[in-house]
Amino acid sequence: MTGLDALFERLEGMPVPEGYKVEIVEGTVAMSPQEDTHWEIILDIVEQLRTKYPRKRVKSDVRIDYPGHLNGFATDVTVMTEDAAKTEEGLWRYQDVEFVAEVISKGTAANDYGPKKAAYAEAEVPVYLIADPYQGRCHVYSRPKGDDYATETKLPFGDDLDLTGTVVGLTLKTDGFPRD
Repeated sequence: MTGLDALFERLEGMPVPEGYKVEIVEGTVAMSPQEDTHWEIILDIVEQLRTKYPRKRVKSDVRIDYPGHLNGFATDVTVMTEDAAKTEEGLWRYQDVEFVAEVISKGTAANDYGPKKAAYAEAEVPVYLIADPYQGRCHVYSRPKGDDYATETKLPFGDDLDLTGTVVGLTLKTDGFPRD
């Protein structure tokens, strides 16, 4: 059992408040509340992705271990490759991730913009989207290089996110994304 597995096993025995998501970011347990705004944006992204991707390729809040020190994330939205398969331990592999979307929560925003972005880049996740209802803006990161992304695009909620030139291959509408 890895150190990350042992941490998650301990967490499973602890009371986590209803409506909270638990992740381990660089060895630190992070809990964030799932607010209405947060969930509405996640659902909107998932519904749009489902116009192209079958249900089995779109994941939400499923543990995937990423490179770096004790990184076990339960990403808001993940798209897996067509041939993705679970490991012998029953986990999805980060090498099979094509797209990640995180919706900012006040308490965990620093993780999404910092160590999680670095881990996604190091894992060579081709497209990383941050939807920030506090800024009313989306940040799209592409072209991973080391522990960062070579390209960042910022767009306000309401503008279309043209991801047709990426592995995602579609345009996401953001006009329905609520602000906080």
